[in-house]
Amino acid sequence: MTADPAHSAARAHLLPSAGEGSPRSGSDEGIAALSGEVAIPSPASLSKAPSPAEGGGLAAPAKARRRSWIGVAKPLSPRRRITLTVLSFLLPILAWSAVSYLPFLWHPLVEVSDPGDVAWMQPGMRLPKAAFAEEVASAEAAKSAPPVGRAANPVYLPAPHEVAAAFWTSLTAQPTQRDAIRLPLSLWHSIQIIFWGFLISSIVGVPLGILCGAQPTLARITEPVIEFVRYMPAPAFGALMVAILGIYDGPKIAIIVIGTFFQQVLVIANTTRRIDPLLIEAALTLGARNLRLIRRVIVPAMLPQLYRDQRILLGWAWTYLIVAELIGTSSGITFFITQQARYQHFENVYAAILIIGLVGSLTDIALAMLGRRLFPYDRSER
Repeated sequence: MTADPAHSAARAHLLPSAGEGSPRSGSDEGIAALSGEVAIPSPASLSKAPSPAEGGGLAAPAKARRRSWIGVAKPLSPRRRITLTVLSFLLPILAWSAVSYLPFLWHPLVEVSDPGDVAWMQPGMRLPKAAFAEEVASAEAAKSAPPVGRAANPVYLPAPHEVAAAFWTSLTAQPTQRDAIRLPLSLWHSIQIIFWGFLISSIVGVPLGILCGAQPTLARITEPVIEFVRYMPAPAFGALMVAILGIYDGPKIAIIVIGTFFQQVLVIANTTRRIDPLLIEAALTLGARNLRLIRRVIVPAMLPQLYRDQRILLGWAWTYLIVAELIGTSSGITFFITQQARYQHFENVYAAILIIGLVGSLTDIALAMLGRRLFPYDRSER
């Protein structure tokens, strides 16, 4: 087929000549154009592109990218983690100290240091500022000695140094009340209640949760009633547990079991369902069945997450402790707290509450460290 002369001439007129800085001659370019080739510009020609200042057009202004507070989670450096951990405890203590030591923030009462000639006042008594001001005005009007006092917080909000002193005294000294018991003995009794309650709950709840997660029929039979019962407050069973188990430690342990068991079954069943189905299918293909499948495949696959679930559920057990120990005879650290509140020794109450938090936190830290040793292959335990 012969090319149309008019068409070829028009195409040749559009192509640059050989001397105009083209990397190829005019004839070569024409051949490339006629054959359908695409001319790829060289890096040198790209570098000679006109800038906006040389008349090559206006470039769009670059917008500064705003930093997002939310994004892909990245691990913090060890130094930053330690700093943030210290701040998480330091900020509440600073706020507590400010309220306790700065009178202009919040000191609604006046603590009487010298009652003067007011007969009904005593040193150490706390009363509202308005009532104290009225007594001062009445004493001055009667030409008698007015009472003297200082701004103070309510008795239920002691200062940090008072709580620190009570913390140390409760652990080392004998109680001043005749019928009181030492805080370490109360704490040890409460730890035993938590241990037995959580152990009984785990003996039944962990296997049942694994079976519910692995067997849909069993899950459909048990989980609806468990979902129903878990919304019932555990303390509501207190009177019933006392009638069945007596007034001593039995109903207390039962309340811990009721408060953790139903949550435990559902959480562990959900953890079991998160196992990779391909892993189970491969085990079935290789001949694993029933209990052997659970023992050799399902439990090892979920063990790190099961361990973390148990740590969380143990914290839930501690939250039921105070209510559980109020059922039947008062005992444990709850008895210590209620007794000290009766005598208005609220610094001892705060000390006991802080000890509960301290024991729980140290237990969780110890379990986390043990988990890193038991499951070094699990990245989430690092």
